[in-house]
Amino acid sequence: MKKIMIAGLLLCTACINFCYAENSRNIENKSAGKGETMNSIEARTDWMANGSYGLMVHYLITPSGSSDDEKTSDLNRIIDGFDIDYFMQQFEKSKADWLIFTIGQNTGYYNNPNSVIDELIPGRTPKRALIEEIAKRVKGLEKRFIAYLPAEMWMQQNDMQSAFQWNVDDQTEFLKTYLSFLEDYSKRLGNNCDGWWIDGCYESIHKGKWNWEDWMKAARSGNPNSIIALNDGAFCVGILKAVSPLADYFSGEVHLLEDCKIRIDPIVGGNAYINDEGKIRRPNQEPLFHMPTSRFIDGLQWHALVPVDSSFLGDIIPSSLTDYSPELLYNFINKCSRVKGAVTLNLPIGIDGHIPDHSAEKVEKLGKLLDAREFVK
Repeated sequence: MKKIMIAGLLLCTACINFCYAENSRNIENKSAGKGETMNSIEARTDWMANGSYGLMVHYLITPSGSSDDEKTSDLNRIIDGFDIDYFMQQFEKSKADWLIFTIGQNTGYYNNPNSVIDELIPGRTPKRALIEEIAKRVKGLEKRFIAYLPAEMWMQQNDMQSAFQWNVDDQTEFLKTYLSFLEDYSKRLGNNCDGWWIDGCYESIHKGKWNWEDWMKAARSGNPNSIIALNDGAFCVGILKAVSPLADYFSGEVHLLEDCKIRIDPIVGGNAYINDEGKIRRPNQEPLFHMPTSRFIDGLQWHALVPVDSSFLGDIIPSSLTDYSPELLYNFINKCSRVKGAVTLNLPIGIDGHIPDHSAEKVEKLGKLLDAREFVK
């Protein structure tokens, strides 16, 4: 049977364009700051700066059914069928030092129980605590686990928006509810969660009014040493500035590597084409590139999230352009880690929890190449 592949769309085209319009001024790398905050960030992110690399998968479920009960039943069937043993074998063979795994995003369903959502709108979480299981297994390998959640609900289903009191103009009640939701997950995961990658932190949504201290408190309620990234599009839209100095590591979302460098000019908005050299171009727009020159970017740990064998813009960037060889990924990670920059590779995943063989074999070879490298970081 042909596997169903799950592709997580982190950013929609409209939001990318909006972010670029607001943030194109930020194409400049600031040096790390000084003081107590910088010291704490450095200490918390040491494991990431000194690691090999990380993996991320977007495991997002849209259950089938003509009624809520049927969809809940299908959700449980799918989550129960997640082959954690096989998935962990693939992760271990990759030699990655950390894993970022999605709790949920915009489908209206989540991969782990949560008391807040289970009370507000029952049937949207499974009986199986899949995220907690995976986190424990990752920690059992003496690796690190990072959980993914979005910060907003502007693309969620109407009933989910209503349950969380989502209101673009006045988000007071939404934030109270959502931060309780985040805190519940943090406490469930406890010390098995080493960090968070919080998506959707766009200025067009928070409008500079959110208290990021509240987010840090909720995310670290289960583990005070958790590292936190706040994503507003980052490298995808040419932003090299932190959403908040209270975060620990840069979200670093990437659309494309070209010649072993990060493209930071937006590749959206129409008229994009592939030239004779097999590279994406837009009329009257020169490509822009970025690579780290130090461990920190605007005071945060430098980090890049690179899609491999998949795309966050599948309708614009064909997966063939992200079919990077193990050798290219090795060279890219090498260049970043020489200045203690961190890299996470986002791979596709099947509904059964299996990473496709092509991708799994690629990162297995990458792990062997990294193990054999000669330079000392």
